[in-house]
Amino acid sequence: MASTAVMEILPVETKCFHAMPPAPRHAISTHLPGWDLMVEFAKRDPAFWAQFHDMYPRFLIHRDVKQVIELIIQRTKLEDASCLPFPSRAVAEACVEWVTPTKRADGLDPVPKDQISIREFETNGPKLCVVIFPLAHLKLVTPYWVNTGTGISSRLAEDLLNNIQSLREGSLGELDNRTDDTPISQALRQRISGLINRAPVGPPRKTEVSPEDVYLYQTGMSAIVYVHNYLTKWRDNPKSKTVMFGFPFHQTVHIFEWWGAGLKFFPLGTELDELEKYLQDEETNGSPVQAVWTEFPSNPLLVSSDLGRLRILADNFHFALVVDDTVGSFCNVDVLPIADIIVTSLTKSFSGYADVMGGSAVLNSEAAKYAEFKTLFDGLYADDLYIRDAEVLLSNSEDYLTRSTTLNNNAAALVDYLHSLTADPTSCISKVFYPTINSTLSNYEAYKRAPTSEFIPGYGCLFSIQFDTLEQTIEFYNHFHVHHGPHLGAHRTLAMPYVRALYGDELEKVKAWGLEQTQIRISVGLESEKVLVETFKHALKKADAIKSAK
Repeated sequence: MASTAVMEILPVETKCFHAMPPAPRHAISTHLPGWDLMVEFAKRDPAFWAQFHDMYPRFLIHRDVKQVIELIIQRTKLEDASCLPFPSRAVAEACVEWVTPTKRADGLDPVPKDQISIREFETNGPKLCVVIFPLAHLKLVTPYWVNTGTGISSRLAEDLLNNIQSLREGSLGELDNRTDDTPISQALRQRISGLINRAPVGPPRKTEVSPEDVYLYQTGMSAIVYVHNYLTKWRDNPKSKTVMFGFPFHQTVHIFEWWGAGLKFFPLGTELDELEKYLQDEETNGSPVQAVWTEFPSNPLLVSSDLGRLRILADNFHFALVVDDTVGSFCNVDVLPIADIIVTSLTKSFSGYADVMGGSAVLNSEAAKYAEFKTLFDGLYADDLYIRDAEVLLSNSEDYLTRSTTLNNNAAALVDYLHSLTADPTSCISKVFYPTINSTLSNYEAYKRAPTSEFIPGYGCLFSIQFDTLEQTIEFYNHFHVHHGPHLGAHRTLAMPYVRALYGDELEKVKAWGLEQTQIRISVGLESEKVLVETFKHALKKADAIKSAK
């Protein structure tokens, strides 16, 4: 008689507070197994955060960067001081300008101007500018690093450490760490423009995106920060606000609130009539909206906004339409027909191995405002992406389409399975969120690329599931044996109680927008579909048992 083997699902072996395998020196992931640790993560207690060996480097300064900070403070012989290192003088100055105003936009206390300074250091390798301040003001200065993603990368720090014997203070001036004219940078721009141009939606384009229309940034967050700041200068109207249409990555909202004339937020991504009325009112009041941003689809509920209608509104009200395609990924979706500017976090599935940061902005060369934006970007842009990070982004993305096939297929199979359970009254799953089963599917399909022999597009690696009760949610999460933590688009599956972790103090507020603490966000990895299904079944069995016991 044939026997049916039962797959044993065991907890992952990765140590708590450490990166997922292979856990390289520049890893950007971390593992926080279980619900209780994620709740502690959300509290931002310094004693808890001190335990991390690896972490997303915007959230927690990388250990190589920490060592650079310590060595510079030793070299300056300043007592009770700290510093933050930046790749250029311009970025360091922006930090000082942000933290010193009497009335800071983020509500924190200002750092007295006479207690903060900028100094340049150089080695036989990289150079950097550091913002130096009293150690007591560390909590007042660090938010700039966290929110903008403009600090030096861990690879730049590593190269500084390797040249530390030559560390010396220099005179303030332009630094030469930039990569915009190097073959590596040019190849990376070429790869991105080629992927943007491939398998377009709609009729053939008269003008393709060129590598010169691709702008590289240190992180996905810094791409958002810089593009937003460019656009505040384009409109040249101090009253022109920014609109966020749909629910975005949580820090994006803060950027729009803190820089510029202000933000109008439409969190559902479906309030098109309300948006049109707001645009009309602002224009009538002499404060026309400068830009509308949207994520396609949104994070974490995967809502796909009606981009066609947004394009019509952009033409009628003359604002810039900026689309962040990170979650959909530009191998799957082609938003160029409607976007003036495309912003992408290259850190996610483009890179795919959770070991490097990067971001990009792409100008639509066929957009009516292209000439204006090209002049604007070229006049303000500075490439601060470190050369070694550009090299890793280029190397990692060689198999971008191959990996994306697996990510798409794994996510689609899991969503089909999980969605089928929502009809089962004994199942603890009440909802699944993914482009294929959301009510906004037709909006996604309109911009889904055509299949080719090279690649069949899909719907991305990210989805969310919702449980009937918080107790079931916790039971599932504690027995869901994949890596737990922030990040998406990696080679291994990551789970996170996204709403609880990031909006724990605003649960009632975000509930009105469809976000619940009973939701778990899943970023599917490259594991086998069979293993992933069995892993889900193991955790669901534990959560279902709670329901059946009542």
